[in-house]
Amino acid sequence: MTVTVFTNPSNPQCEATEQELAKLGVRYDTVDLTKNPSTFEQIKNAGFEQIPVVISPNSSWSGHRPDLIRQLAQSFAA
Repeated sequence: MTVTVFTNPSNPQCEATEQELAKLGVRYDTVDLTKNPSTFEQIKNAGFEQIPVVISPNSSWSGHRPDLIRQLAQSFAA
């Protein structure tokens, strides 16, 4: 499964999300939105209102969501 985190490296919620994913052993790719302004516009146009945005094959969300990160990690373990 591929997990992508759309992030701003200086944002505390982004950092917390990445740390939690790593701690739970979820492999992910990051897209730095500060270096990809067109991707940032696409994220906003898709209805996401805050960062980070996490997209996996079965779910997507915005903001730091420890509950959803745990669910994602459990789905990888299953």
